[in-house]
Amino acid sequence: MVQLIDFYAEWCGPCKQQTPIVDELGEDIDGLEIEKVDVDENQERANEYNVRSLPTLVILDNNGDIAEQFIGLTQREDLEDAVNSVL
Repeated sequence: MVQLIDFYAEWCGPCKQQTPIVDELGEDIDGLEIEKVDVDENQERANEYNVRSLPTLVILDNNGDIAEQFIGLTQREDLEDAVNSVL
């Protein structure tokens, strides 16, 4: 299963713009699992992926390895292309 981890914070404006894009991808792409991580509540998980800016999106391949990482607001097309390249 390919996984997209969405690192965000409630106070982050660009994160609020990113949320509907990530949610749509989760609904539209079979085989994609979405994990949302609020960095204020789970700093340990954010540190695991060296998250320093928000939003950060990490795509893991079927082996759990990082296939792609996006920092900042990312367009749907870019995320979709990255996910499809590891599916």
